[in-house]
Amino acid sequence: MTEHKSGFVAIVGRPNVGKSTLLNRLIGQKIAIMSDKAQTTRNKIQGVYTTDDAQIIFIDTPGIHKPKSRLGDYMVEAAYSALREVDAIMFMISADQKRGRGDDFILERLSHQNVPVYLIINKIDKVHPDQLLHIIDDYRTQMDFKEVIPISATEGNNVDRMLSVLVDQMPEGPQYFPDDQITDHPEYFIVSELVREKVLKLTRDEVPHSVAVVTDTMKRADTGKIHIQATIIVERDSQKGIIIGKGGKMLKNIGTQARKDIENLLGDRVFLELWVKVQKDWRDKKTYLQDYGYRNDDY
Repeated sequence: MTEHKSGFVAIVGRPNVGKSTLLNRLIGQKIAIMSDKAQTTRNKIQGVYTTDDAQIIFIDTPGIHKPKSRLGDYMVEAAYSALREVDAIMFMISADQKRGRGDDFILERLSHQNVPVYLIINKIDKVHPDQLLHIIDDYRTQMDFKEVIPISATEGNNVDRMLSVLVDQMPEGPQYFPDDQITDHPEYFIVSELVREKVLKLTRDEVPHSVAVVTDTMKRADTGKIHIQATIIVERDSQKGIIIGKGGKMLKNIGTQARKDIENLLGDRVFLELWVKVQKDWRDKKTYLQDYGYRNDDY
């Protein structure tokens, strides 16, 4: 009998370095939303990678940044709390971005951790190999990493090697989740996130991070379809107007694109009904943050 290995691994880094893209590739299904806007991920999202002889629970954390609202405080605390409960940490950087104050801030925090820290250099497909050597040398002067692994989360380059290194160095342990479970989050949460992703994608810079989405109901109708009702929350009337769009066109587009991803997630046909609600300054009010799913025991 070969020993079974298991463990928890946090993925940390500045906003927009590709953490969610990597998580989705590792799991083989979309559970973390992606956007070219910074701070897209707001909660700790766990993805479960399972083989016959190992299971790794990856924790995708919000990008560590300087908070400007109570929601921002929550996001940074969510990222830091992940570091307190793992067997290893993947510090992810982007090969096409120079080391900045944000990276130095995270490095300082990581220097106090008692678990192995791996430097994961993402987006290697965007730089010349010679540049990569300079990046590795630069970061190695800052910290003694367990290992430095260059990858491309988008293309999949070197991701298998990264996985084998992590599995090899995980402790012996049990299988925490069933073979077919890919995340610890309920379907309600993933559905809300997929709708929010389409809002970010389609409204671009007009409606920034003042959007929350709550899945109100999810039930199978007599037609056999899964009937989902969800509410998009914004902070201002003008944002509501943008999301609804002329003649309701934008809201319909958001719903159409989100429904396709939700059907892939649930493996079934879906009828998606979306509503838009204005809740002024919800990002700075603890009650609303909790109502909309941003809860943190340490916060």
